[in-house]
Amino acid sequence: MCKEKVTVYYGDGKGKTTAALGFAVQAAGQGSSVIIIQFLKGKKEDEIEFLRRLEPEIKFFSFARFEKNFVELSQEEQEEEAVNIRNGFHFARKVLVTGECNLLILDEFLGLLDNHIISGEDFESLVNAGSEDTEIIFTGRSMRDSLRKYVGKVYEIHED
Repeated sequence: MCKEKVTVYYGDGKGKTTAALGFAVQAAGQGSSVIIIQFLKGKKEDEIEFLRRLEPEIKFFSFARFEKNFVELSQEEQEEEAVNIRNGFHFARKVLVTGECNLLILDEFLGLLDNHIISGEDFESLVNAGSEDTEIIFTGRSMRDSLRKYVGKVYEIHED
């Protein structure tokens, strides 16, 4: 995949997901198909219901079983949720391999690395699974320097 097709929004400030959603709405308005997969944020039914109203232009998926954010779960719940999250990771790879959309947004995906749910090699294989016709947006709190070689645009969002 061409690194110019990969964008990251990261940092400790609010607005990363909002920026990615804005990009999704713009892309859908121009006729692109968009898929959003959310990780680590828990199953927030009210937010999910709102995002589902944007279908079929923007399809939304969450593999979370628990309502709480991942970091708020007990160790046992985190282990169980990690299995669900890995299913989401495999689904994202399938979306990229099959070219199912023009824009894939992986919300809070960078946190999967921080929480040791996926490896750097997993990230690399995911990025390389995409075609030149698919753009990918990753969001998360932190970004490892080792990922920069795969990313064309990086936006760091701070809270002042």
